[in-house]
Amino acid sequence: MKSHAVVFNSPKQLSLQALELPVLQAGQIEVAVEFSGISTGTERMLWDGSMPPFPGMGYPLVPGYETVGRVVRAATDTGVQAGQRVFVPGANCFTGVKSLFGGAASRLVVAEQKVVTVGEHLGAQAVLLALAATAYHAVSGGGQHEPFAPPELIIGHGVMGRLLARLTVAAGLPAPTVWETQTERFAGAEGYTVMQPQDDPRRDYGTIYDVSGDGSLLNSLIQRLRPGGELVLAGFYKHDLSFAYAPAFMREARLRIAAEWKRPDLLAVNQLVHTGRLSLDGLITHTQPSTDAGSAYETAFGDASCLKMILDWSATA
Repeated sequence: MKSHAVVFNSPKQLSLQALELPVLQAGQIEVAVEFSGISTGTERMLWDGSMPPFPGMGYPLVPGYETVGRVVRAATDTGVQAGQRVFVPGANCFTGVKSLFGGAASRLVVAEQKVVTVGEHLGAQAVLLALAATAYHAVSGGGQHEPFAPPELIIGHGVMGRLLARLTVAAGLPAPTVWETQTERFAGAEGYTVMQPQDDPRRDYGTIYDVSGDGSLLNSLIQRLRPGGELVLAGFYKHDLSFAYAPAFMREARLRIAAEWKRPDLLAVNQLVHTGRLSLDGLITHTQPSTDAGSAYETAFGDASCLKMILDWSATA
């Protein structure tokens, strides 16, 4: 069985290739992919070659960790039924290519324990569960800690920033302020305020969550903290980070890094979406067929109006 997959052959060199699928093993399922999302964080850095050294990285590489599809086959020892719609956070089922992410393909073979069954009504929106889980993890710590202080200020009104703000509001907590510099991304706030940084006079934020991935902002953000305040780095940064020590010292500022989500985060946001407490509406702005993957990646990374680009795999099913 062959699977059509997006392959980054080298930075900015993309192709759609037919790759061999492995034989189904115990505990595994085969998924016919319906949609996959393009990440504008880590995937952008894989695309342009700026990704910092990371175990398992290299080219050629199959990207993608935001995938939804239907189970077509399942090993007898699994509890998944054919026809169920599942979210797949990437796969490692191809030989001859790196597939640390591996979800941007028409067919995948994955371990049952990696996937999560999702509601039929979600459709393509299910790809957003990875970003929702990332936002949730920034506050929850993956269920491995007591929940952290929620954001009072969020930097960036992309999909990640919107989900973080929506989760905060859904939890019944005070609505955060969101900073955004691109006017195309001001719209879409649900129960919170979006503004330009220069229009915000506050310098007493207790918690600032940066999801912009822009390390040059650290000094300006530290100066917006109250004494003892916390700056949370919830984006992914291509360059080493540095900041002026004296202002951070004067504020006795705390710095925390929020890493990738854990399975408890994914299960939690899936439940929030299922019960209607968290909405994923209005976050997918662009959809293109997987056969036009090259132009889809260019749009995802180059068009400020593109919050989330989805690849539709129906043409290669």
